[in-house]
Amino acid sequence: QVQLVESGGGSVQAGGSLRLSCAVSGDSYSNLCMGWFRQAPGKEREGVAAVARDGNKNTYADSVAGRFTISRDNAENILYLQMNSLKPEDTAMYYCAAAFGYYCSRNARSYPYWGQGTQVTVAS
Repeated sequence: QVQLVESGGGSVQAGGSLRLSCAVSGDSYSNLCMGWFRQAPGKEREGVAAVARDGNKNTYADSVAGRFTISRDNAENILYLQMNSLKPEDTAMYYCAAAFGYYCSRNARSYPYWGQGTQVTVAS
C-alpha cells in the first residue's frame, strides 16, 4: 500500500511562510496523483492543491491561488506545499493524499491514500 507522512507544520504569524512536506513510500511515487487538503475545526475538508504525475499540471483552490505552490520531487518521492503570505483563515490540519487516477483533482473522494496530517496555525 501507499504510505504518506506529512511534516513541516507549525505556528507562524500572519504574512509568514511555511513549507509542508509529504514523504511517500510503498509504491511508485511517479505514478501517483498527489494532493494537499486541509480541514479546520467545524468545517468540511477542502482541496487545497493537486499536482499531476509529471509535476507540470497544478490546480489550486481560489482561496490559496497565488500564495501556495504545490510541487513534487519524483526522484526523492516527496510532495511539497510552499505556503506564503499566510492568513489566519489558513489555520487547519493539512493532509497529503495520493491516488492512481490519471486526472488529478482536488476532490477528496478521488484519493484513497492519506497521511495523518500536520497542523498549521497562523496567528494574526
